[in-house]
Amino acid sequence: MNWYEMTVNETIKRLGSQAETGLSSSTAEKRLKKYGKNQLTEAKPPLGIALFFKQFKDFMVIILLIATFIAAYLGEAVDAIVIVVIVLINSVLGYLQENRAEKSLAKLKQMANPVAHVKRDGQWVLIPSSEVVIGDIVRLKSGDRVVADLRIITSTQLSIEESAITGETLPIPKVSQAIKQQQLNIGDQINMAFMSSLVTSGHGIGVVVATGMDTVVGQIADLIVQAPTQKTPLEKRLQNLGKILIFVSILLTSLVVAAGIWQGQPVYQMFLSGISLAVAVIPEGLPAIVTVVLSLGVQRMIKRKAIVRKLSAVETLGSTSVICSDKTGTLTENRMTVVEIYLNQRLFQVSGGYSFTGDITGARNQAEDKMLNRFLRYGSICGDAELLEQNGEISIQGDPTDVAIMMAAAKKSTSIIERQQVTKITEFPFDSNRKRMSVVINDGNQYYSIVKGAPDILLSRSDRIEENGRILRMDQVRRAKIEQVLNSMASKAYRTIALCIKPLPHGNQIKAEHAENDLVFIGLIAMVDPPRPEAKKAIEQCKKAGIKTVMITGDHAGTAHAIAKELNILPQHGQVITGSQLDQMTDQELIDQVDQIYVFARVTPKDKLRIVKALQANGHVVAMTGDGVNDAPALKNSDIGVSMGKTGTDVAKEASDLILLDDNFATVVSAVEEGRHIYENIRKFIRYLLASNVGEILVMLFAIILGYPLPLLPVQILWINLVTDGLPALALGMDSAESNLMEQPPRPINEGIFARGLGFKIISRGLLIGSVSFLAFILAYQNGAQSLEYARTVAFMTLVTSQLIHVFDCRNEKSIFDRHPFGNRYLIVAVLSSFALMIPVTYVAMFQAVFYTVALSLRDWMTIILLSSIPTIVFGFTKR
Repeated sequence: MNWYEMTVNETIKRLGSQAETGLSSSTAEKRLKKYGKNQLTEAKPPLGIALFFKQFKDFMVIILLIATFIAAYLGEAVDAIVIVVIVLINSVLGYLQENRAEKSLAKLKQMANPVAHVKRDGQWVLIPSSEVVIGDIVRLKSGDRVVADLRIITSTQLSIEESAITGETLPIPKVSQAIKQQQLNIGDQINMAFMSSLVTSGHGIGVVVATGMDTVVGQIADLIVQAPTQKTPLEKRLQNLGKILIFVSILLTSLVVAAGIWQGQPVYQMFLSGISLAVAVIPEGLPAIVTVVLSLGVQRMIKRKAIVRKLSAVETLGSTSVICSDKTGTLTENRMTVVEIYLNQRLFQVSGGYSFTGDITGARNQAEDKMLNRFLRYGSICGDAELLEQNGEISIQGDPTDVAIMMAAAKKSTSIIERQQVTKITEFPFDSNRKRMSVVINDGNQYYSIVKGAPDILLSRSDRIEENGRILRMDQVRRAKIEQVLNSMASKAYRTIALCIKPLPHGNQIKAEHAENDLVFIGLIAMVDPPRPEAKKAIEQCKKAGIKTVMITGDHAGTAHAIAKELNILPQHGQVITGSQLDQMTDQELIDQVDQIYVFARVTPKDKLRIVKALQANGHVVAMTGDGVNDAPALKNSDIGVSMGKTGTDVAKEASDLILLDDNFATVVSAVEEGRHIYENIRKFIRYLLASNVGEILVMLFAIILGYPLPLLPVQILWINLVTDGLPALALGMDSAESNLMEQPPRPINEGIFARGLGFKIISRGLLIGSVSFLAFILAYQNGAQSLEYARTVAFMTLVTSQLIHVFDCRNEKSIFDRHPFGNRYLIVAVLSSFALMIPVTYVAMFQAVFYTVALSLRDWMTIILLSSIPTIVFGFTKR
């Protein structure tokens, strides 16, 4: 249906909706059931059975299965069955880990979905975009991603960029009038807004005409398939590590097999031992465990009010060395409250805080009181806030600044903000580059433009001032007086807004430049936005962690300086610079000075990109916060883009790596802490897995070199790999953070996985684990009264026990004695479970026949525990 040909009224009537009230909740629910959710069809995640069989595609698993067929062919039925069982158990564990990771990532994606501002039952409400239905009345503003195909109802300077659909990158101005032309191209339907397009400026209202797969984007089949999940840098490094380990395992196992055959060992047994050793060396569960640990960390971040949109951000978070934060709403509460009004060369005090209670005092006479009322009335008109009354309760919704002004007006009287006698003709919306907004109104047959914005901008555009009902020339004395008041307000950390008017001969076809020049200055509004109590603590935490906090704001330099001092952002010799000073700097000058700058005041979003690049040029890993459309370049170019979940535009959210659900600076710090925590846990289980695997292969290598029988049989090696690798490694990934985690400097972004001595720890611990296991084998083997099976059982149990003791050592970078060994309950359960699986192997006759073991005495166990403790004790005391 060509909706663009219909008038607004025809469209709304055809869709069974109401422009004033929108759809009822019951109607919306019925339509949602009838037409389905407003989302595009995506590639389905792998089914459970497919995920299970995916485990058998691993190279080493395929080799094991080939070995199984050879064993069965040679009549070794027991060996074949045991290998198959172990492969199945490994596959089930791999499936469970990957399945959990898939579910976690799906939940994360669902939480990151955009929301829509729709009118239901006469009220504007926020709902998930997937719940938008045909006939919904949707509000659009700058920065929004259009959530469905819409017919525009009203448009105020509304422009939409539709490159996702048409390929045209220039924004298209939108209108509400019908277009009487058949077979009109998508790009020419200027009264329509299409799903996935982007609102670049202005605001408007539209009615939904198509959702989901019925939208224009939905019909472009090639664009609806979900992109494959990209591997994180960490996963890529681990993948490369896996390739190296495969090469090393093939080399070492080839040496072991060749040496064994040369010494007269059975070819078949050496072949199976070689494959088993290869499996032991390669931690095939590592990628799955990494994914699970990352997804568990992401879930913890969600609980701490931060949504990670890209898993690669988790790794980068731990390296963050600078956090560039917006002031308003992030470092402060974003609960603006008017505290002073400068009008008629006098200050009026506003009491009552962030509530409707209180008053505005200071008016000397009725004329001044009338002037104050008009000032507040015009301030309320020039804004997007709305006064709502429901069930006898009054509330105000909209931009925090506009809400604060309207709340101040309501303290005087709600009748001040009634707009029945005022006709709004044109609006020029607020823009962060212009730092102002304006409306053209007809007030009692007199046309005015009302302009509200940054005082320094509006002062430069004002050539007159209103005093005692008269309009006078703005001379240097009056200008200096206003600047003096501004400085006084800034010293008290107040945010200031100026209000100006301009009488107009008519209200038609007025352009912004004409409406916002040659203004009559009326007065100033001073607001306070108190710092968040938790922000100061979070900034102190950053200092201890070696992370610099930089405050970026569009506010006056004095206000920014006062807030920065209060929050302890600004050190004694730290610099505060303004946007105008920044403009005068070359890029190299900024790079040279940026490390000494802690506050950027009066800057525009485009300045953020320069700040990010300058910090990165000095080797910093930068986290940058933002919420507007113009913040997107800085968010994309920063190492960690952080958008606001409450006030952020859809564009900012899509450009970011991290979304703050509470718009709180402390949440950024919590996310950095969690990023460090996750990375350290990954290092812990890599250390454990590789040290254990080095120990396993060295036991066999020592025996071959010294001419002893094989200390371990293939089935025993496979069982060790199964029992010691999976659960303990995963439990290490769930370990709690160390107490001094946020007292360490940021990790270099290019730091290798084996940095900070990890490679030495892996080799040295592996060498000791292998040595004590081989020593246990020799002591048991040289006991002539016992059999070879006895010696192998002792070596078998010593190797397992030494690994399960070593896992507690891996919880700390230094020593097992520097941390409570039983602080991780998951690890205790995992170790006990692994031991429990070893008991029947040793003492149950059926399993003894399968694993070639014998029962051990208490004395044997004392020897095993003593030898197994040596690696941890030796390195523990050495470190201390």
